[in-house]
Amino acid sequence: MGISDEKYVSITTFRKSGERVSSPVWITPLADGTAGFITDLDSGKVKRIRNNPQVTLRPCSARGNVADGAVEVTATAKYVTGAEYDAVRAAITKKYGVLAMIMSIPTRLSKLVGRHSDKTGAVVITFE
Repeated sequence: MGISDEKYVSITTFRKSGERVSSPVWITPLADGTAGFITDLDSGKVKRIRNNPQVTLRPCSARGNVADGAVEVTATAKYVTGAEYDAVRAAITKKYGVLAMIMSIPTRLSKLVGRHSDKTGAVVITFE
């Protein structure tokens, strides 16, 4: 089982100062051997990835708690939109099913009432 098969993964990104910042995310394997997760364009992790694409990943709980001795995987990350985002969204929906659909309700509702600025994209992870 690879890191992208985990239910939750703690992704660690790096500030310009080198300080580590970790966040739990849903992750899914993609057909080309990469992995991905969905996030907002304005999220801190996207800003940090744009400055430094190096990331580390470790299995974690829904709250981001990492077990002692958890394996750390090194990778590079990039923010994507368009067709690449669609591929990640489809893979997340396939893996997480009803939970993924429930989590997308607020976005769908805001689109219906015209208050949604399309700031959602995905991060694609390439393993080293």
